[in-house]
Amino acid sequence: MHSTRLTAALATAALSALILTGCAAGAGEAGAGSSAPAASTVTIDDNFGSIEVPVKPGRVVALDNTVFQTLSDWNIDLVAAPKGVMGTAWPKWVDNKKVLDIGDHREPDLEKIVEADPDLVIGGYRFGSYYDEIKKLAPNTIEINPRKDQDVISELKRQTDILGTIFDRKTDAAALTGALDTSIAEAKSAYDGTGTVLALIVSGGKIGYVAPVTGRSLGLLYPTLGLTPAIDQAAENTSHGDDLGPEAIAAANPDWIVVLDRDGGFGEEGYVPAKDVLQNAEALKNVTAVQKSQVVYADPSFYLDEGIQSYTRLFSDLGSAFAAAK
Repeated sequence: MHSTRLTAALATAALSALILTGCAAGAGEAGAGSSAPAASTVTIDDNFGSIEVPVKPGRVVALDNTVFQTLSDWNIDLVAAPKGVMGTAWPKWVDNKKVLDIGDHREPDLEKIVEADPDLVIGGYRFGSYYDEIKKLAPNTIEINPRKDQDVISELKRQTDILGTIFDRKTDAAALTGALDTSIAEAKSAYDGTGTVLALIVSGGKIGYVAPVTGRSLGLLYPTLGLTPAIDQAAENTSHGDDLGPEAIAAANPDWIVVLDRDGGFGEEGYVPAKDVLQNAEALKNVTAVQKSQVVYADPSFYLDEGIQSYTRLFSDLGSAFAAAK
């Protein structure tokens, strides 16, 4: 009897030791990070505060043009998008019938968001007036587009960092923000500090003036790069630019002209490229920027996108042009 109890006690002790040993080994593996499960959600700060969102969401609706190129490059599938404002820049979504069409920001079909049953909705500034309505339909809606009262460059980097966190692409996000910083630094270094610059937006065959700082898309070039404006005055229409005739441009005689072709990415019938508009203006023939071929055109899809890649490309193009002129 005594022998039986002793044998049982030893067996129990051995089993306990085995269990403890196994637990210790398991704890060591988890501590090394080899078997710890990945987080399923993450808390980010969007334009309205802290919100918990899924990591690597499977069903994504995106309304913000400034994130489209990043999502495209990262091979993120969309279940719904506003095809009416996407032009010809992202055919893999626009031409895909499986991607539901929310339309454009003038008359959006918001019920398509509900139909898409998204894990995450990325709102955007063009749809900003519908935010409350969209939030009611899809509580998992975030807005991370550049805020109006903040520096656009910093906001684009913030937006990219948030996307990197959500989609587990932090290394890729860091590469994008790093490339933007590099392009800015190189353009600032290449600029001679004195050449006058005039930013223009061309739409419907008409030339518009982009005011320094406040003007659509190109206004931020002046403070970011320390550019000297050829015309330094406020604009009534900061979105599409005040009308500016060729004669007024000739009178300002800028050393450099930077041009945003507003219609370039839409592929509409009868479209006249901005380059043709400027080259066919007789009054501009003797302008220094034209004479010296110092006219830099933003990519035709810039107006559609206005994202971190577009600005990186534009700063890079400006840097190359400034360097070549030295």
